[in-house]
Amino acid sequence: MQTSFAEEQLADSHMASSEKILRSCVHCGFCTATCPTYLLEGDELDSPRGRIYLIKDMLEADKPATAEVAKHIDRCLSCLSCMTTCPSGVHYMHLVDHARSYIEKTYRRPFADRFIRALLAGVLPYPKRFRLALASAALLRPLTGRFFSDLPQRANGVPSLFDRLSAMLSLAPRRVPVPTQTTGHYPAQGQRRGRVALLSGCAQPVLNSGINAATIRLLTRLGIEVVLPEGEGCCGAIVLHMGREQEALAFARRNIDVWTREIEAEGLDAILITASGCGTSIKDYGFLLRDDAAYAEKAARISALAKDISEYLAGLDLPASAPKNITVAYHSACSLQHGQRITDLPKRLLQQAGFTPRDVPEGHICCGSAGTYNIMQPFFARRLRQRKVTNIERIKPDVIACGNIGCMVQIASGTELPVVHTVELIDWAMGGPKPAAIQAHSR
Repeated sequence: MQTSFAEEQLADSHMASSEKILRSCVHCGFCTATCPTYLLEGDELDSPRGRIYLIKDMLEADKPATAEVAKHIDRCLSCLSCMTTCPSGVHYMHLVDHARSYIEKTYRRPFADRFIRALLAGVLPYPKRFRLALASAALLRPLTGRFFSDLPQRANGVPSLFDRLSAMLSLAPRRVPVPTQTTGHYPAQGQRRGRVALLSGCAQPVLNSGINAATIRLLTRLGIEVVLPEGEGCCGAIVLHMGREQEALAFARRNIDVWTREIEAEGLDAILITASGCGTSIKDYGFLLRDDAAYAEKAARISALAKDISEYLAGLDLPASAPKNITVAYHSACSLQHGQRITDLPKRLLQQAGFTPRDVPEGHICCGSAGTYNIMQPFFARRLRQRKVTNIERIKPDVIACGNIGCMVQIASGTELPVVHTVELIDWAMGGPKPAAIQAHSR
């Protein structure tokens, strides 16, 4: 794609990076075949190629974002399926992140839009606030369907505040899980084979503390010392995808400081993440902070140490477990298969643990979770969830497994099948307790 950016524009590293990405696009349209919003609506502006044209026009002319541009960029899930499909290597993730930041700086959204975004940014990354919000949601849930629309009926325009509040209430768990410790030190059992930090995260320990608990049990049994360092928190992905770049960088710097101290004190073999959406973000810290003289080197070091739990387990040469008569529908989270290019490892681990993993038809298509997308764009998210659940139930599994808390919540809200994290099944196969979701389903 030809570009005509001014020389002074390209002096900005963000603009220079985006210009390079724009030039790599050859208009082939392969991306339209795997873009969820294009598949639903057939609107070129709701495809990666269409959004790239909008972004190019906006950035090249150095003009404020319009409501139309914001609408179509907001509808992007950042599922990154287009990056897997693209034959030209267009790094759409960095381009759309820059566009979102630019929109946030140059476009004044309607009040209701600003309100819901500020609410999500001020609550989700903070576990105590999020827990309180979930407790409040349980009280307000009966209002869904009476005062709030159960399913927004329009595709055009921006969803109303009531649409989004309804989506938020419908996704909230009926009972808020009991709080668990999110910092601590867990020594290896027997001879120590390694030492890792485990990201506690922000939303995951509130929604499902069993995931990291299973990870700690499994790793310590395998001789891995696990530390949950005090002071780390949200990875920054939630606010980054809202265009709130400076907030995202502040979260990243905080985590980098915490992990760097841990590395310098006793060393780390890896920084493990059990939520693949967070993993994609942390692996990109080196790029995000490339212009920060105080953090660039440290950020690159942290990104190099970051691993999804499936990556780390695959390198431990786990013992095989006896076969089980349990069919697992493996949902490959977009942030794992497209963002981190991890596709077969989790399935191989499940098979080695004695389960029978099955691929989900249209497995490359997003479930509609995408961070806060299922709240911000409920009309698209609910149709994508139904499409995903229909494909999952077609293979008649006993349980659904995936590696991202957002996907787990999204899919579980549309099916009666138990939904668990991949590591919970592996822990169970290797001596841990049966995952809580399977226990609840069997009652």
